[in-house]
Amino acid sequence: MQNISEEMVVIERQGAVLTVTMNRPRVLNVLDEALADALLAAFAPIAADSTIKAVVLAGAGRSFVAGGDLSRFHADLANAPATAGLLIDRFHALMRLIKAMPQPVIAAVQGPVAGGGVGLALACDIVIAAQGASFLSAYAKLGTNPDGGTTWSLARLLGPRRALEFVLLNEAMDAETALHLGLVNRVVPDSELAEAALAIAGRLSQGSFGANQSSKALVQAAMEGTFDEQLNLEKRAFTANAGTADFREGIQAFFQKRAPRF
Repeated sequence: MQNISEEMVVIERQGAVLTVTMNRPRVLNVLDEALADALLAAFAPIAADSTIKAVVLAGAGRSFVAGGDLSRFHADLANAPATAGLLIDRFHALMRLIKAMPQPVIAAVQGPVAGGGVGLALACDIVIAAQGASFLSAYAKLGTNPDGGTTWSLARLLGPRRALEFVLLNEAMDAETALHLGLVNRVVPDSELAEAALAIAGRLSQGSFGANQSSKALVQAAMEGTFDEQLNLEKRAFTANAGTADFREGIQAFFQKRAPRF
């Protein structure tokens, strides 16, 4: 096991799966500059490492992330805009990194997930929620709007009406409702969260790195482009993958009636 930034973020590797754990349980893993910097340092080298095929993002203790560190604002309200800019720049750099990296990222969320914690979870590719998890926008009560791509993700996953309801009414959403509405992929017993996330990451790690990368990119592109544009992107990605060793192995495995060894 390797520790980064005085154990603020803990990294553990199991085969082709990397688990990145936010390790500030006493403050419910609230985001500040130090934690954001530690997460950026942890994620930055992953994209270039094709031996890592799946990533799990988790939070130690009772909460995945309970939002931003509001004490940073309370300490100097007069300079709140500048403080917000510093925090958001780091936070958004992390969001962009997670979205752009070729590996699928699985968020394993538990406890009260609020504010930026919601945006961080939704920026990941798959979200596994503990039965006791809950989701709260929290921004309206503070007199501001969401950040971290939260409005982008909510609008696409819930539709604009439900997204605005979630943000403006600031009502907590339980895990089962989040599952029903499509905010999370699966809900598992609290005690099985880590095991379930690792199991899915393990399955993903058995796949082709290139195929996972192009599928992730294509699904993201599908939210923005036209059908015709998507057809062209799919063709381009498919023909590129068709020239790889993974594709040759996949075809051979199919005709040999065995599982592929990517």
